[in-house]
Amino acid sequence: MTGQKRTIVVIGGGAAGMLAALTAAQKGASVTLLERNQKVGRKLYITGKGRCNLTNDCSVQEVLANIPRNSRFLTSAVTRFPPSEVKALFSSLGVPLKTERGNRVFPQSDRAADIIDALFFALRRQRVSIVQDRAQHILVQEGRVRGVKAEHGTYGCDAAILATGGCSYPLTGSTGDGYEMAGELGHTILPAKPSLIPLIMEGEECPRMQGLSLRNVGLKVKSHKGKLIYQEQGELLFTHFGLSGPLILSASAHMRDFEREHYTVSIDLKPALDEQTLDARLVREFAEQSNRAFHNVLERLVPRLLIPILVERAEIPAETPANSITRSQRRRLLELLKGLNFTVQGPRGVEDAIVTSGGVKVSEVDPHTMESKLVKGLFLAGELLDADGYTGGFNLQIAWATGRAAGEAAADMER
Repeated sequence: MTGQKRTIVVIGGGAAGMLAALTAAQKGASVTLLERNQKVGRKLYITGKGRCNLTNDCSVQEVLANIPRNSRFLTSAVTRFPPSEVKALFSSLGVPLKTERGNRVFPQSDRAADIIDALFFALRRQRVSIVQDRAQHILVQEGRVRGVKAEHGTYGCDAAILATGGCSYPLTGSTGDGYEMAGELGHTILPAKPSLIPLIMEGEECPRMQGLSLRNVGLKVKSHKGKLIYQEQGELLFTHFGLSGPLILSASAHMRDFEREHYTVSIDLKPALDEQTLDARLVREFAEQSNRAFHNVLERLVPRLLIPILVERAEIPAETPANSITRSQRRRLLELLKGLNFTVQGPRGVEDAIVTSGGVKVSEVDPHTMESKLVKGLFLAGELLDADGYTGGFNLQIAWATGRAAGEAAADMER
């Protein structure tokens, strides 16, 4: 690169924006990062329950298999900056990492702040100017970017990287501003829908079990026609509105048509036992506690908050002595333990989603550079794009890969 430095404005100080700014600065560009919050990386603080699941330690093909929406568009970016490179980057920035169940990668400290601090100080070392300001419009002349107008000033530039996130968790600053700015310049914005979202259940049973966390349970999600949509084992949580927790968030990403489809979730409370083995366990429990009431026998089988629900659904009077339980009653209990069903009313609001599905139509963006096909010098990265993945670090992997691609291309573009 010769002559005067290229000037780049990055809009949004989240994962994609910070990495885009760092990459462009490392390639010699003069970079200004605009962030509306007082601190960068605010949404990163809450990822992975505050631990920051920054990627998934798997192959490029496995990453793409975990991106149900527009994975082909992301092939180039993820191939050039795969999980192994993400891990190498943060290791080089002084953050020791560890890999946990499901190949999920975290900082060894379990502190998301370590990831944010590493990026922040790397930006400082590269002399990136971090300015607290809220971008409002991208200024274009003769079909190419010339500046960014914000609340407190106008910033001239050769290129702008738009990385404002979607509209999930609006308190972190993701309020959909990027959709408006991209839309003003002619980009098609597909409606933002919640993905990785807690689910509202019909009836009052879930609220009665509010706060109950179940680990190592099986989950199946089926459509109203009985088609299996999702199946996995893990952890879930009963809430005042329905169900949440890792299993439910992952399942929600597969439930893409709440407007026309009706879903049922089925919880296997004893996934380690097949029906025959579990039935033998029930026979043994009832024999060993033959004079105890039915509801008391259940204390050795399930958490306390589940007992009233099982008693009601099994239609066995709570005080029935264990030695009076009939074979058909035991069968009903067995079926409930292997498949406790709930009807999904719908998802929580988009503000409760970990990520949003929808955003800038990817056919209007170059998949190699993340540059807009409509406006020269406009680059888009991260959740703003219509591409999202399942839980497990895949959404941050999308952010890192697209941010890196945008930063490289913006720094290399002709003035």
